[in-house]
Amino acid sequence: MTALLGFARFVDRINQWIGLVVMYGVFILMGILLWSSISKTFFVPSLWTLEMAQFAMVAYYMLGGPYSILVGSNVRMDLFYGNWSLRRKAAVDVLTVVFLLFYLGVLLYGALGSTAYSLGYWGDTPVTFFAGLITGAEEVGRMERSSTAWRPYIWPVKAIMIVGLFLMLLQSLSELVKDIARATGRDIPEPKL
Repeated sequence: MTALLGFARFVDRINQWIGLVVMYGVFILMGILLWSSISKTFFVPSLWTLEMAQFAMVAYYMLGGPYSILVGSNVRMDLFYGNWSLRRKAAVDVLTVVFLLFYLGVLLYGALGSTAYSLGYWGDTPVTFFAGLITGAEEVGRMERSSTAWRPYIWPVKAIMIVGLFLMLLQSLSELVKDIARATGRDIPEPKL
C-alpha cells in the first residue's frame, strides 16, 4: 500500500502543478475574446477568434479537470453523503470511482479514435495506428481541417483532449488508492494547495 500511496502522491503533484498553470488559461481566453471585440468594432473582423476561443476553452476544461478531481470541486449529490463518516464516504467512493474509471477509459478510447481519424487514419484500431506512428510503421494521412473559413487543423485540440482524459484517468486511480486507504482506516493527509 505504501508504493500505491507514493504513486497517488506523484500523480497528485503532477495534476496540481498542471492545474495551477492551466487555471491562468482563462486570461488567454479573455485576451482572444477581447481581441475579437476590438477587431469587430474598429478593424476587419478576425476569422480565427471564435474557433481559437473554443480551442482555448477545451484546453482549459480538459487540462483543468484532473485538478478539479484532486481538490474535490467536482459535483456530488450530498443528500446522504455529507452526513457520512470519512470511512463510509471512502468506501462508497471506491465503488463510484470504479465506474468513473470505466467511463474515462471509454472516453479515452474514443478520443484516440477521433484523433487518429483527424490524422488521416481510416481504420478501426487507433491504438495500433499510434504505435505505428512511434515505430515508423504508419504515416500521417490527409489531416482533418475545420470546415470554417479559417480552416485550422483539428488534431491539436484532439491531442489535448487525449492528454486531459489520460490525466483524469490517472487522478481517478490516485483517488481510488486514497479511498481504499481511508476505507481501511489509514490516515491520508489532504493535498497542500
